[in-house]
Amino acid sequence: MIIHYKDKQYFTSKDLALSVIGGRWKIAIIWCLLHETPLRLSEIQKKLPDANQRMLIRQLRELEEDKIITRYVYPVVPPKVEYKLSEIGLLLEPVVTSICDFGDQFMQTIEKEPDPTSVD
Repeated sequence: MIIHYKDKQYFTSKDLALSVIGGRWKIAIIWCLLHETPLRLSEIQKKLPDANQRMLIRQLRELEEDKIITRYVYPVVPPKVEYKLSEIGLLLEPVVTSICDFGDQFMQTIEKEPDPTSVD
């Protein structure tokens, strides 16, 4: 069965899921919103200081377009915008937690091994 989504074809729902949450900062953004919500862009930037604003905005827009997060714009000047996980986005909690747990365990594993590029 071929799945058509956003002018692309996916052969399995797994491919579709990975395309939605794949991206340099998407898992990190979801992780932030799982632990504190709602968040403004500036708050997300403080939690992810290595991400530049342009990239965060792009990833937030993609997550919003894919219905993973919701964006609320307050009718004030200057504009106030908050992000939070949608109902479907909240279902990613066990997935994101597992990925982050794996990252912690993997980091411990590689720290125990000697660096193969180091010269003795």
